[in-house]
Amino acid sequence: MRKKGSTYMPKMRTKRAAAKRLKVTGTGKLMARSGWKRHLLEAKSPKRRRKLRGPRLISEADTPRLKRLVPYL
Repeated sequence: MRKKGSTYMPKMRTKRAAAKRLKVTGTGKLMARSGWKRHLLEAKSPKRRRKLRGPRLISEADTPRLKRLVPYL
């Protein structure tokens, strides 16, 4: 129980939606599943569909913003 009038640092909370979608590599980079493969796949070339498989690295420009969402990941 804290004393009345004392200041304290609030806990950082993880955004659960982001935590479910992101993984961290061994070197600390963020990975996420790639999109654009739900429907209209017959219009996309086989090469394009093949490159959409598997997770993708998050760009370095977006990494600081996403790391704030998942501080303990």
